[in-house]
Amino acid sequence: MLRKAVRPVPGRPGIRCAAMQRAARPAVSLALVMTCTVGTMLLGTALKSPCAQGDWGDGRQYELLCYSDIVPLLGTEQLGNGRLPFLQPCVEVANQNCDEYPVLTMYFMRAAGWFSGDSYAAFFYVNAALLLACAAITAVCLYVMVRGRALYFALAPTLLIYGSMNWDLFAVALATAALLAFSRRREGWAGVLLGLGAAAKFYPAMLVVPLIAQRLRDREPDRAITLGWTVTGTWLAVNLPLAIASPSAWFEFFRFNSARLADFDSLWYIACHRFDVCLEVGTINAGSAALFVAAFVVIWAIKARRDPGFSRWTLGMPLVILFLLTNKVYSPQYGLWLLPWFALALPNLRAFIAFSIADAAVFVTRFSWFGEMQGLGGASQNQFEWAVLLRVAVLVWCLIVWIRGAPEPIAIELPGPAEEPDVVAAVPEPPAVPA
Repeated sequence: MLRKAVRPVPGRPGIRCAAMQRAARPAVSLALVMTCTVGTMLLGTALKSPCAQGDWGDGRQYELLCYSDIVPLLGTEQLGNGRLPFLQPCVEVANQNCDEYPVLTMYFMRAAGWFSGDSYAAFFYVNAALLLACAAITAVCLYVMVRGRALYFALAPTLLIYGSMNWDLFAVALATAALLAFSRRREGWAGVLLGLGAAAKFYPAMLVVPLIAQRLRDREPDRAITLGWTVTGTWLAVNLPLAIASPSAWFEFFRFNSARLADFDSLWYIACHRFDVCLEVGTINAGSAALFVAAFVVIWAIKARRDPGFSRWTLGMPLVILFLLTNKVYSPQYGLWLLPWFALALPNLRAFIAFSIADAAVFVTRFSWFGEMQGLGGASQNQFEWAVLLRVAVLVWCLIVWIRGAPEPIAIELPGPAEEPDVVAAVPEPPAVPA
């Protein structure tokens, strides 16, 4: 985004000043973006508040659509008594997992638990406040990169619904900050932030591929190497101490996700339920990984054929979409991973609205169906699965829009003030006065 330098008009300083002010004034202010972000998160917290006490015996989490993973995990992760994740063992409880999240997410929970004690409500609201801070960081980073397009994140229904359901906003904030650092050619900091993000959730680790591809495309292999080793080094620095101190507990995240069955929201589950194509977990793990990689290579090739010079960093958008489509688990809050990419790589209002509607439909029918299974009434499994298929169709459409999109929405390397070229504004010179 380039500021226009206005040529002064002799004898008419007022026109010059007014034109400069109009050129410098952003259409959407940071204050507006922050207000929208905070408002969306507060509304989302209010939506979840009826479930904050943890008294779910009446099925309110399904009837009032206020379910949040945050509330029960205070108990299942045994954080109320001050337990240090990975370092102190969990008391074994039937049908409950413990230490099932990556290191930084577990200690994000632990930090909230130090403030809340053993109160479910306090734990929820402390986490909600911390996640609001993560949303604010994400919004600021997006605003610095794309100005008003940050509203794609700030006003997203997905942010309202899922912002305080799980801890994904923590990883989203780290990933978005890494993209900002990368845009400023700070590959070291970008790598550190991506490494921290990967220690919180899998999503940021995927972004290493498009960012390294961008630097290789730029013929800057040294910067690509810097990014790669700082991501790896940071992830190891966070994980190795706990992996050495308590290898079994540290490995629980990988063990749990490897053995996890296909989730209700996945195409693997629908294929089994609808078409009786039911596969073993190991086969699904291998199949989903193979499909993900193959589909990504195909999409990359198609985009490169249509537009050989496209910015490789924008591959982050199809990368996330393809992961969501092929993975055996599409946890409800994973939609948060996509929100920054609508601002950065796919600022298409129709696609954004379609995704928002489909994502909300899955949320409503999913938890309403759970209520129906509990005898509380609600949506049927058919309605839920049709909502999932609608979201699949919308995501495929988003892929097509991205592939066909031109020109590029932004340049990932934003020029600094000293690099901005002077562009003469459309203020006409006064006609020469004959002598």
